Amino acid sequence: MTNLSILIAIPLISTLVGSLLGKRGAAAFAVLGALVTLGFAISIAVDYDTAKAGAQFAVDQVWIAPLGVHWALAIDGLNLALIVLTAFVYSCVAIACALRNWDNPGLFFVWLGLGASSVLGAFLAQDLLLFILFFDLMLIPFYFLTGQWGGRDRVPATTKLVIYTLAGSLLMLAAGVAAGAMTASETGRPIDFLISNLADHPLSKGTQQWLFLCFAAAMLVKMPAFPLHGWLKDGYRAMPLPVLAIFSGVLSKVAAYGLLKLVLPIFPSAAASFQTLMLVIGLASIIYASVLAFTTDDARLVVAYSSVAQLGFILIGIFSLTDDGAQGALLQMVNHGLVTVPLVLILGLLAARSNGSERLSSMGGIAVGAPVLAVVFLIAALANLAMPGSANFIGEFLVLRGVFGSTVVIAVIACLGVVLAAVYMLRMYIRAMHGPNDNGCEERDIGWLEALPIVPAILLVLALAVSPQPLLNRSESAAQASVAKAAAAADQNPVSHEASR
Repeated sequence: MTNLSILIAIPLISTLVGSLLGKRGAAAFAVLGALVTLGFAISIAVDYDTAKAGAQFAVDQVWIAPLGVHWALAIDGLNLALIVLTAFVYSCVAIACALRNWDNPGLFFVWLGLGASSVLGAFLAQDLLLFILFFDLMLIPFYFLTGQWGGRDRVPATTKLVIYTLAGSLLMLAAGVAAGAMTASETGRPIDFLISNLADHPLSKGTQQWLFLCFAAAMLVKMPAFPLHGWLKDGYRAMPLPVLAIFSGVLSKVAAYGLLKLVLPIFPSAAASFQTLMLVIGLASIIYASVLAFTTDDARLVVAYSSVAQLGFILIGIFSLTDDGAQGALLQMVNHGLVTVPLVLILGLLAARSNGSERLSSMGGIAVGAPVLAVVFLIAALANLAMPGSANFIGEFLVLRGVFGSTVVIAVIACLGVVLAAVYMLRMYIRAMHGPNDNGCEERDIGWLEALPIVPAILLVLALAVSPQPLLNRSESAAQASVAKAAAAADQNPVSHEASR
């Protein structure tokens, strides 16, 4: 196997070995495999040559010859930071899971490792059908992690999750096969599904449009975006918190990445035609989810709806079809993944101090007795609401600047999302940490074991706020290339272009 193949395999293989070694072995090997994966990803980021255009560390071997499917993997400016993010989030989650007791821990960590491997595979895939394979494979481990180890109403929650995501995935599979077959028919070449080849030979505009809608449906369900978020409430409530951290932190980014990596380059004319529709969906996600976030008493749902709102910003950044918007969207993918980990894990600490309740009305008044926890929580909350000085602020600024350059009305309304984020995050923080302790919450500060999976994420959030430029430098050329064809198609379509303005 080549290096990138090994990177995909490490999480799964380490957990399979650990599952044979009892409870302690399962946890130890999961953490060891996660840290090795993180080290591997960091070494790739260090060796990545920013001066070199195109994909690097490429692997391309024919995998299923009759279908033209390639085992094609590569690193470029779009997926580099997301690969490191996935490895980092998996490491934090593996440590958090190792500190808890699980029924049948060997199987639990195997599913967790398979989830991490499938996400890495989706980010690295350079073949359309290989991407779809990993995109669908991600569903399996989280189905079992939620269905077997989840909380209340886990059976209907997993059923709804499977129905929504599988329906979208089947649409994408059908559209992906059609795209490869039609491209081969029009070019007279043998069928293959390499993303670069499909992007170099775009189909007719009408064909692109119906294929685009199939792909967009699958991506919007997975993100999720309004109104295709019906599985979100039950799914987020049912998942164990460490599982939720990796699910919300990285799985949703695969869908957003897919829009940049696949949809815009392969279907540029359709992306231009449906630009206004996608911007409206992103805007609706921001406003709708933000309103729900500051009206719910369930702290877990505040985080859930906050994620929908943040992904709405990412969506409008992508479909601004501008360089700034794409750069901002990529930065926000990383920012949201980093902030989600401490927010979700801190929620577990707050529940443990509030007699197991995750309701904001059951919390309050522990900041004086838990000053370190209060500071850590405050940093995560301020970063999530895009306080000036945070990397989230830089990401949202780039997104809004890109949208202003494309669609002024959408940009102006989207600015309300920034204000609403301050409302729901400060409300959550104040109600959880301040006020009178009328509910008998335990005023216990964060312990060093509890801090182990949280503090590294907080430190990385602060580091990215101080110096986001290395990430932006590595993603600049790839982000520009991903939107270039769709932006050119929008400029050539006066009706669509004027409607978006």
